[in-house]
Amino acid sequence: MSSSIMANSEGENKVSNGMKRMWEIAFTKKALVLASCILAIMSVAVSFVPFIAIYYIISHLAVNMSNPNGLEGSYMIRLGWIAGGAAIGAILLNFLALMCSHLAAFKTLYHLKLKFANHLASLPMGFHTENSTGKIRKVVDENIEKIEGFIAHQLPDIVGSFATPIVILIILFVFEWRLGLATLVPIIVLYILQSIYTGKNAMKFIKIYQDSLEDMNNASVEYVRGISVVKAFSQTIYSFRKFYDSIKTYGDFALAYTKTFKNGFVMFLVVLNNIYIFLVPVIIWLSGGVTDYPQFAMSALFYLIFSVSITAPFLKLMYVSQKGKQIADGIQRMDRVFSVEPLPEAENPKTVDSFDIVFQNVSFSYGESEALSGVSFTARQREVTALVGPSGSGKSTIAHLIPRFYDVNSGDIKIGGVDIRHMSSQYLMQIVSFVFQEIFLFQQSILDNIKIGNKDASREEVIAAAKAAQCHEFIKRLPMGYDTVIGTNNIHLSGGEKQRIIIARAILKDAPIIVLDEATAFADPENEHKIQLAFEQLMKNKTVIIIAHRLSTVRGADKILVIDEGRLVEEGKHDVLVGSGGRYSHMWQQYTAAMSWRITEGQVANNA
Repeated sequence: MSSSIMANSEGENKVSNGMKRMWEIAFTKKALVLASCILAIMSVAVSFVPFIAIYYIISHLAVNMSNPNGLEGSYMIRLGWIAGGAAIGAILLNFLALMCSHLAAFKTLYHLKLKFANHLASLPMGFHTENSTGKIRKVVDENIEKIEGFIAHQLPDIVGSFATPIVILIILFVFEWRLGLATLVPIIVLYILQSIYTGKNAMKFIKIYQDSLEDMNNASVEYVRGISVVKAFSQTIYSFRKFYDSIKTYGDFALAYTKTFKNGFVMFLVVLNNIYIFLVPVIIWLSGGVTDYPQFAMSALFYLIFSVSITAPFLKLMYVSQKGKQIADGIQRMDRVFSVEPLPEAENPKTVDSFDIVFQNVSFSYGESEALSGVSFTARQREVTALVGPSGSGKSTIAHLIPRFYDVNSGDIKIGGVDIRHMSSQYLMQIVSFVFQEIFLFQQSILDNIKIGNKDASREEVIAAAKAAQCHEFIKRLPMGYDTVIGTNNIHLSGGEKQRIIIARAILKDAPIIVLDEATAFADPENEHKIQLAFEQLMKNKTVIIIAHRLSTVRGADKILVIDEGRLVEEGKHDVLVGSGGRYSHMWQQYTAAMSWRITEGQVANNA
């Protein structure tokens, strides 16, 4: 699969880098972009017509200074109308150029963000666990967003900035080629100076700059999420070393980066703001052989004033060049995400009629860290299979492998006798319903949040699922019931309430395989019992995988799998495992001891 948004119809997937890649993306909507560039050039050319008209008016006045009868009022009025019309025309042409560039930018941004979002959704879960939310958010919200600004605003500016000196030189060479040549010298010097301090080292600095921003962004997100802990322990920003260090690193780099431009930029500004210095000696030299001094004086004055107009486009070009390098680096970061390939799809995808899950000698590693080693078991349809074990033992990894969030390193995972790698990802997601340990609800109505499980479900079906998940009662007490939008008007749900809405979403999906990762972690004892009863009624004929630290929630499971250090060490029913005296029996003893712990009067007295 091509990772480039610019891949053509013939399947070309070669991705360019840097500025070239940026221009490729900019010209995605070629017709609109070309129209914008042409209109921008025309706007620049027309914008100088008033200067020429004024030059001819002043020249006419200078020539006829000693002969007022030679002045032609209609001629000067006509030139005045031409100047005014050209000024208005330049504004209209620039408006049309910006309109075309904005249309191209919005369309490009829409397709680019849509493609990026779809690509993110297609990537394995391993990618999302290895890359922080702040880093991905920066790519989506900043790097991709800046492409829109480049196409909409900076692209016409670049074209106009390049066109302006060319138009100026053409005008200057037409009127007096020697003065035009004198004006060309500082322009060449400016280009040389600009290339020196915005050359290869600039891209290296831009990369470091973007890396520093990413680190600071990631640290700030983590800091904001943990602000309650920081405040609870009366800590400051200095105690949160990661955030503090990222800010200091960014500040130190920004200062060093600025100092590298000190000499080159100063020289650039000196030449840019003093172009007339190159013209004055030439004007003095040419004045020795001039016979018509009034005309020559007007021409010299015109050149001195006109040459100053070069300053604005060069400053704009310098600014756009720096922004362009930042955008180019951001595009490279975006393309690195595009280059991550989704898990391979089956060429001839298969479906199944039964839903037994079979692990055959499965091993899996996160990089160099082994998570599972030689795990084999069968979770049968119409049965509840529980995974228990200490934290980090590999329970969640097993759950993640079932819907193919990752591909195994070795071994096979089969559903209904078919290797999950021989099923389409879409089909696999349809037959597996997963309740994550981490709760995430969208800022939408509760009805819409539950309907994520089945967008075609009726309101009655949503309510039935909510009742089954034991959340109907607290939903009814909300201001707008099922139409209440979570997070608005100071409406918030407890952890247990959120968890039950997630369970309702999974129930509504009605997939034949249910994977519950700590599904009852936030439920109180009463609701935990109700949820267990609901599962017994609603999950008949389904393959159910439950992961739990509360061993009381899996006592009634048809099979309990004990996972320890990535290996399956025991399996069986609760009573059999407790009587075997093995790992599960030891866990049960610790669990029951913890459940029977009470605060005594002596402990209270000692604390007092």
